[in-house]
Amino acid sequence: MLIAVQSHALKLKFLTPMTFRSVRTAALCAGLGCICLLAGCHKDEPKREAAEAPPNTPQVVSAGTEDSVQVKDASQFPLVSAQQQSIYPTLNATGTVQPDVSREVPVLSAANGRVVALHVSLGNVVRKGQLVMEVQSPDAAQAFQSYQTAMANEQLANTVLVRNKLLFDKGAIAKSQLDVAQNGEDAAKAALVAAEQQLRILGVDKDHPSDTVKVYAPISGIVVAQNTTAAGAAGMTLAGVAGSLTIADLSHVWVICDVYENDLANLHMGEQAQVRLNAYPDKVRTGTISDIGAILDPSIRTAKVRIQVANPDNLLKVGMFATASFRAATAHSGVSVPGTAVLHLHDRDYVFAPTNTNGVYHRVVVHVGGTQADGTVEVTSGLASGQQVVRNALELQNTAGQ
Repeated sequence: MLIAVQSHALKLKFLTPMTFRSVRTAALCAGLGCICLLAGCHKDEPKREAAEAPPNTPQVVSAGTEDSVQVKDASQFPLVSAQQQSIYPTLNATGTVQPDVSREVPVLSAANGRVVALHVSLGNVVRKGQLVMEVQSPDAAQAFQSYQTAMANEQLANTVLVRNKLLFDKGAIAKSQLDVAQNGEDAAKAALVAAEQQLRILGVDKDHPSDTVKVYAPISGIVVAQNTTAAGAAGMTLAGVAGSLTIADLSHVWVICDVYENDLANLHMGEQAQVRLNAYPDKVRTGTISDIGAILDPSIRTAKVRIQVANPDNLLKVGMFATASFRAATAHSGVSVPGTAVLHLHDRDYVFAPTNTNGVYHRVVVHVGGTQADGTVEVTSGLASGQQVVRNALELQNTAGQ
């Protein structure tokens, strides 16, 4: 500032006396105007702020580094105390519900042919032994023909054997001829038994022959796959087929989760896991780890972890999204609050603590850990044991924002 004044003074030396007085007068007037302007601004500022202030008290006011909210009826928001308890570290992984492949059975027709009647469809519940489809097959007609031929041959062989026995008893034929007749009868019986077995395999009743084969459900369950329709092809070939229908027993299902390789060391076969469905978040199922994948996905570095879960009420539907929580075997002491007491907002977690003023709550930043089996959340920092917080933080936030 001093340098600037000196430089300005040097420049004034070269001005004439009249010019110098004019410049000095203008500078003094400008300086007085600036001082008056500044003084006027400070004087009018409180009046302008008062005029712009809203008539009602705001619901959210600034309180240093923390926010405070104010509500009219504090009794609507009960308080809970942070508890000191044993915390078991948990690992959460997302997955989907899938059928237990050991309980999936394809419905196969041993006879090749055309489906003339389909009695069930995808998603139907079936009972073991229920008729599911009918197949018109040339294999059935050929098998019945073979059966009739075998039966006629056996009757003829038996007649020859009876006659040769009479002749042998009278000494009319040698023992070798009787043996030949006995061998013929034995071979005819074997062929007849094989023909009867072929009819049973194809599902044809020998007493009521037909070119249509009836196919029955091998187990009770739900049809989870349908690979044919009425008038479609059915049967088995040398290449094999997936089955016209697939029935799955969904009383036990799998939950397949993706777990990062860094977390695999915390999982062990036979350990239990808590399974929560996105569709029913309040219903928790307990499952058992039955397999930890030996091959990782090279793109996201995760392994498939399989959880066996009982599903007696069929609440778990195939394809549902689920979250599995794996609990560590050892615990540590920590502070926890109900999960509803934590508000996640703008990538931060908060709790609301009461103040000395009724209806006013401070919004406190906390850091949370995992969710426990009882629904409580570990608070790693920002909250002390015994400190009271609002039980339902989201409801308080919504009420204060109205």
